Amino acid sequence: MAAQAIVRVFSALADETRLDIVTRLASGDETLSELAEHYDMSIQAVSKHLAVLEDAGVVSRRREAQRRPVRLEAEVFDLMTKWIERYRQNAEAGCQRLDQLLVRLADQTPDNDQGAAT
Repeated sequence: MAAQAIVRVFSALADETRLDIVTRLASGDETLSELAEHYDMSIQAVSKHLAVLEDAGVVSRRREAQRRPVRLEAEVFDLMTKWIERYRQNAEAGCQRLDQLLVRLADQTPDNDQGAAT
């Protein structure tokens, strides 16, 4: 996933309302009207939130007869998970190297308690 695309996804999810919309859609598709029932804002405002999510590739809308359900695009989250996992592995490797260095330093440090006078 290109850097700009991942930034768009994280930016879209940074808004509390959009994050809540994504959480609701994780349980199943809903139409704009169904989603708007959950918020104290106009349908137009909810539609703008959906447009941001759609632009980021997080949701899609399709036509089913007279309904236009909004669907969560799980593939985007798979790509985000892979992106996050790569950096988690890098951070873990760095922590392991630090642990190894600390063990080596501890092994090289003379034990001050043995030579201390009482």
